[in-house]
Amino acid sequence: MRIYLDCCSIQRPFDDKSQPRIAVEAEAVLVILALCESGDLHLVSSEALLFEIGHIPDQARKDDALAILKRIAKENAELASEHEVLARRLEASGLKPLDALHLAFASVSKVDYFCTCDDKLFRNAKKFENLNTTVITPTQLVMELDI
Repeated sequence: MRIYLDCCSIQRPFDDKSQPRIAVEAEAVLVILALCESGDLHLVSSEALLFEIGHIPDQARKDDALAILKRIAKENAELASEHEVLARRLEASGLKPLDALHLAFASVSKVDYFCTCDDKLFRNAKKFENLNTTVITPTQLVMELDI
């Protein structure tokens, strides 16, 4: 099973876990990453993800997120015209440019699940019917995997 974690999902384990929702999401992401590391899931990265992580202002968080991708991601999707066309269509339908690009990478790469902790992105992305991926939160994915 192929998974795409957006930037907020990859960073969730580094967030302040004093709020129950954040603590649960952080644990879900750690479970997903462990399953990717063990080979049970296949983590897909992208140029958009590397770009966004590269702009994280906190150097330690940036380094940790990049280390996760370097160690665990099995492939890195390179930007192609298909990604750009779909991203423009998604952006025209209301997604932020970088969110549209992440979702386009996931759809064109035909990952099974696009995971996000971003409520607004989740709500907006669920509206699109012709994507080649299922939009889901990390917590929902862990529950779906029935671990």
